[in-house]
Amino acid sequence: MKRRKMLIAVALMTTTSLLGMTPALAETPANQLVIGFSMTNVLTLDPAGSSSKERVQVLANLYDGLVGIDPVERAKVIPALAERWEVGPDEKSIRFHLRPDLKFTSGNAVTADDVVWSLQRVLKLNLAQATNLRLRGYNSDNAAQSFKALDARTVEIAILQPIDPQIILMTLAMAGTGSVIDKEEVLSHDKNGDLGAGWLTTNSAGTAAFKVQSLRPNEMVVLARNDNYWGPAPAMSRVLMRHIPEPQSQRLLIEKGDLDIAYSLGAADLDALKSNEAVKVTTSIGNGLYYLAMSQKNENLANPKLREAILKLIDFDGLNRTVMPYFGVRHLSPIQIGLAKDPYDPGLKMDVEAAKKLLVEAGYADGIDLTIRTLSEPPFDNLAIVLQSLLGQAGIRIKILTGSGEQVYGPMRERNFELIVGRSGGQISHPDGDMRSLAYNPDNRDEAKLTGLVGWRTSFKDDELNSRIDAALAETSPDKQAERYQDIEKLYADRIPAIQPISQVTDSVAQRADIEGFRISPVWQTKLDAVRKRR
Repeated sequence: MKRRKMLIAVALMTTTSLLGMTPALAETPANQLVIGFSMTNVLTLDPAGSSSKERVQVLANLYDGLVGIDPVERAKVIPALAERWEVGPDEKSIRFHLRPDLKFTSGNAVTADDVVWSLQRVLKLNLAQATNLRLRGYNSDNAAQSFKALDARTVEIAILQPIDPQIILMTLAMAGTGSVIDKEEVLSHDKNGDLGAGWLTTNSAGTAAFKVQSLRPNEMVVLARNDNYWGPAPAMSRVLMRHIPEPQSQRLLIEKGDLDIAYSLGAADLDALKSNEAVKVTTSIGNGLYYLAMSQKNENLANPKLREAILKLIDFDGLNRTVMPYFGVRHLSPIQIGLAKDPYDPGLKMDVEAAKKLLVEAGYADGIDLTIRTLSEPPFDNLAIVLQSLLGQAGIRIKILTGSGEQVYGPMRERNFELIVGRSGGQISHPDGDMRSLAYNPDNRDEAKLTGLVGWRTSFKDDELNSRIDAALAETSPDKQAERYQDIEKLYADRIPAIQPISQVTDSVAQRADIEGFRISPVWQTKLDAVRKRR
């Protein structure tokens, strides 16, 4: 308790010092936005890197793509750097037309060549974001033929598979995958052929409303207004995104007015803030799923009876009722809420006696020792604690390993873990995005390094599921496609998968009541260019 009070006091002192205020004023400047969030998963600002929720929240304000996602209708693609586009009559290409007079933060003109180079760069670096393009048939070998600059303002992208062109548009709308980068600026910082990756860890070279002024890992990222922004000038001259992992600290700071927006509050804190007229709390269905991952590379967890026993020990209703308010709502299917025509529920129920019987049949009559990795922040840590208690009912002894994003998801990307409490889900607002993110795995070899696919990370590969996922995307009838996806969900549940969804993500954000224009994006890409203060 003493340590927590000390951390809160230090947080207050740091904020007031940075903004040139005294604690008595407790009000952020009218032209600066101060946000509290967690930087645990913000390991790099290079768009080609990972797609963690927190990192995307930053990237969405640094980079634009050819197209974007509507802030209200998550399945609607809207113009961004491209003012218009048309799909070829044979549906084998999409031609994009850039807005005139676009500039990067450096002042360099945005050209079709920058767009093509940005997409090729993602594939060459082959980091997490490359997976989203590789799933659609693109790779570093065919990139030159797939992405073409027809002239300075016209880009043509080939559609390599018999799929709905909307999927390509949604892929290009993802922050990171489709982010357009200043080729000239980035290559001026190339070191040993890294395509500027080292420099982009803490810098930016985009076209969005803000640019990176400074970044201090696990402390703060400061964004400055981009005077070359193609849209209406942002009202905020700076955005300070502060790493405040303790929810209680964020609550105290937003109550006092030292924070304008708080992203990472606990359920108790949000409940308490609802009675504060100076603060507004907003909760909406977000993007992604909280899940329990079980690595099938582990010889014990490769046994489906052990995995089934684990699932029968979980009280999903109770867990969502007690741990997940404000963070998520009960959802046990891989296709997110709002994307399936008819929501599917596998009907999982806790049955301790059945679980004990399965453990005996699996050869674990005396129980088993397993480790579970989790981020050291809510709701992940609380989920792990409850799961530890639930699985202990049948002698499954769980050791909890907490840590930062790299300490949790790093071993997952290396396929070196047993259990993980995580959060995922495709940013593409289509059932295919979810199924490919969580279930699809075309190549289970270690050297395939399909790190962007959770199915690959968990060593889960089912050829029938793979083929059905491909067939559903090729289906042109919406009704028949919906039927195919429900059949896929049923098959997924029958396979006792390596990824068991627990909750659909909900985004709960507290903001000062005088903040206007702030709208939570359902795909994490909350833009801050329209935010203003009523002062």
